[in-house]
Amino acid sequence: MREEIQIRDEFIKLGQALKLAGLVDSGVDAKFVIQDGKVKVNGKTEYQRGKKLHTGDVFSYNGQEIKIV
Repeated sequence: MREEIQIRDEFIKLGQALKLAGLVDSGVDAKFVIQDGKVKVNGKTEYQRGKKLHTGDVFSYNGQEIKIV
């Protein structure tokens, strides 16, 4: 099942999006799961915590898929 998170600005950084979606507890946790290659953005493994996600992007971690709206 795909969930959605709504953003107010033009973009949200990947680490922030993971926290907002409740998939990690802190920025430090986000940093490690991204560095370990456990997060995908639009189907591709992403290693940059500061990767900008825009409306329509989809990221996934730990079996959860989240769409930016």
